[in-house]
Amino acid sequence: MTELHYLTAAEMARLVRTRQVSAVELLQACLDRIEQVNPRVNAVVTLAAEQAMDAAEAADAAEPAGPLHGVPVAHKDLVDTAGIRTTYGSPRYARHVPDADDLIVRRLRRAGAISVGKTNTPEFGTGSHTVNEVFGATRNPYDLSRSAGGSSGGAAAALATGMVPLADGSDMGGSLRNPASFCNVVGLRPTPGRVPDPSDTAAWYTLSVQGPMARTVGDVTLMMSAVAGFDPRSPFAITEDFAPDPEEGVAGLRVAWSPDLGGLPVDPATAAVTAGAPAVFERLGARVERVDLDLSDAEDAFRVYRAWYYALAFGDLTGLGPNTRWNVERGREVTGADLARAERLRSGLYQRMAAFFDTYDVLIAPVSQVPPFPVEEPYVKEIDGVPMPDYLAWMRSAYWISVLHAPAASVPAGFTGDGLPVGVQIVGRPFADAKVLRVAAAFEAATGHGLRRPPL
Repeated sequence: MTELHYLTAAEMARLVRTRQVSAVELLQACLDRIEQVNPRVNAVVTLAAEQAMDAAEAADAAEPAGPLHGVPVAHKDLVDTAGIRTTYGSPRYARHVPDADDLIVRRLRRAGAISVGKTNTPEFGTGSHTVNEVFGATRNPYDLSRSAGGSSGGAAAALATGMVPLADGSDMGGSLRNPASFCNVVGLRPTPGRVPDPSDTAAWYTLSVQGPMARTVGDVTLMMSAVAGFDPRSPFAITEDFAPDPEEGVAGLRVAWSPDLGGLPVDPATAAVTAGAPAVFERLGARVERVDLDLSDAEDAFRVYRAWYYALAFGDLTGLGPNTRWNVERGREVTGADLARAERLRSGLYQRMAAFFDTYDVLIAPVSQVPPFPVEEPYVKEIDGVPMPDYLAWMRSAYWISVLHAPAASVPAGFTGDGLPVGVQIVGRPFADAKVLRVAAAFEAATGHGLRRPPL
């Protein structure tokens, strides 16, 4: 029998709803697991055990209501949680305790989820390696000498080790997908606006999104049912309700396969694992075609918009770490001509990809260009002999997709010879989140890679 802490969220919800297991029992199993393994991986950085136990006891005393009634969940240390320390990974906010919940937290609680605590992130989510001056580094549960990815690295490591069944995250340049790939779990970057994130300073910014992470595609879909939905405070919030795709499988679907997204360097170990994905889809009845993409316009567009956002969000450089400071400094150099060029590039790319998705249902590609790298390294400096000029460059396979305004899921695709996880990225037409999850579920069921647990 599967241990309680490794049950799926869907199974946990069913057991609580039918009174076979109490919310208190589920929470205690997760708290015990956190105590057992968290000191080694450093995934959960603020534990709210007392508040969580009060909420679990209240859940057991009430009639089950929402779809996540009694299910433990962890929140990324970038989202505000009322009464629970939220540091954003920054020494500036090391003692910060918000008065109110962010929207995604409120929606999870409204669905009945039990907030367990906060997961580690680099300062202000800057980068795909989870390390900061407040809590240190999160380690990969499959190899403690390696990175868990980022910026939702704490969430991914907590899920992989059974500390929680669900976790929220965010993604500007790959932060829901890269750590999922590194830790053998599932992460979905939704279409911008699918999970609204109201902002007082950058309400129209669409590169950054919030979304779900879990150990299974089914649990990601379940979590989406709780966190997705219109909110009038977001100007591009999607009005239609999210619903799982009524179809199943991938038979007859047109799948485009790009091993390098148009010539990006890919580590041979990663390439060897992801190269097996097309055959899986062919066995499932999909029509797979290798494609030569040109997404290079996304490079300039992403960097300009990202830099502009950082200059907007962080005007004061005092106390900022080197990565955040570098982004702000680049943002202060952005001109009106830069923004005009970025808008033209992104608009043109969007229209070309709209035509692309008239031909293909989904695009599959590597999530990350490398497997998990040594945790002591600040970032990947070379890929297959190609130098990376800065800490962003090694994440291109993820952040080029961010520019497309498209949903993208990271699903376990296998392991390197050293036992390190590798994910495959499934990208769909904008607003086709449910189809992306349907395709991801078929791949997951056919391969079973996500069932392999870390050797803790």
